Amino acid sequence: MSLDRLREHFGVSRDTMAAWLRDEPTPEWTRRPRAKDDLRARAVALRQGGATVPEIAAALSISKSTAYLWVRHLPLDETSEQAQRRRSEHSRRVSETRWEPLRKKRDADRAAINDDQAAWVDELSDREVRLLGAVAYWCEGTKAKPWQPNRCRVTFINSDPGLIRLFLRFLESWGEDRQVLRYRISIHESADAEAAGRWWAEEVGVPFEIFRRPTLKTHNPSTVRHNVGDPYRGCLVVDVPESRTLYWKIEGLMGGIAAAMRSIEEVRM
Repeated sequence: MSLDRLREHFGVSRDTMAAWLRDEPTPEWTRRPRAKDDLRARAVALRQGGATVPEIAAALSISKSTAYLWVRHLPLDETSEQAQRRRSEHSRRVSETRWEPLRKKRDADRAAINDDQAAWVDELSDREVRLLGAVAYWCEGTKAKPWQPNRCRVTFINSDPGLIRLFLRFLESWGEDRQVLRYRISIHESADAEAAGRWWAEEVGVPFEIFRRPTLKTHNPSTVRHNVGDPYRGCLVVDVPESRTLYWKIEGLMGGIAAAMRSIEEVRM
C-alpha cells in the first residue's frame, strides 16, 4: 500500500506514519526507474567536456530543463575569463550561422557585378588612357603650388598596382620609356623594403637595380596599423625626369575635362 493509503487506513498523520516506517526498507515498486541513469551519466560526461545545457539536451534528446537538473552542480567555466571566451565564441558561431548565407549571396552578387563591369570596359584607346591617366595623376600626383607655380615636375605615388600600371601606360602614350623612369618605394621602416622593392620591380616590368634608395617612414608603435605583414608593400613613387612639358600637357587635359563638365552642366540647366 502507498503511504497515503496507509495513513487513511490507520487515521494518522504523515509524520506519525513516517516514524512508524522509519526502519522499514522502501518497497521495490516505489523506487525510481533506472532507465535514465545512463543518460544522466552521459550528460555529466558531456558537461565535464565543456558542453552547454542546450548542447546536452540536443545530444541526448532530452528537455533543457532535465539537462539542467542533471548538470547544474557542474559549473561550465572555472573562471570569469573562460566564461567570457565561451560566450564570445558562442556569439561568433551564432553570427556565422545566421549571416553566412547572406555573406555568400553578397559576395556572389559583388563578383557578378564586377565581372559585368569589367567586361564592359573592354580595350582602352590611347585617348581614354590619356584622359584616365590625367585624372589619376591630378588626384595622386604632385602639383605646382601657388607659392611655386613653375615647379612643374611629374611625380606619381600610389599603393595600387592597377593605378601604377595605368599611369605607366599613360606615360608610354606620350612616348616615355618606363625603363628610364625613376622608381623608389615609400614604406614603413618596420617592413622589408628590399622585398617590397623587388615585388614592385616585377610588377612594373623593370630591373630592381634601377630603383633608388627607398623612403622609410618612421614606425610609431602606438599607431594601430592594418597594412602590415606580407601583403604590405608600401607605395611606389614614379618620377619622370625632364617632365615640365608633360606636366603642362596634363594640366591642359584637366582644363579640358573641367571645361567639358561645365558645358554639360550648362546644357542641363
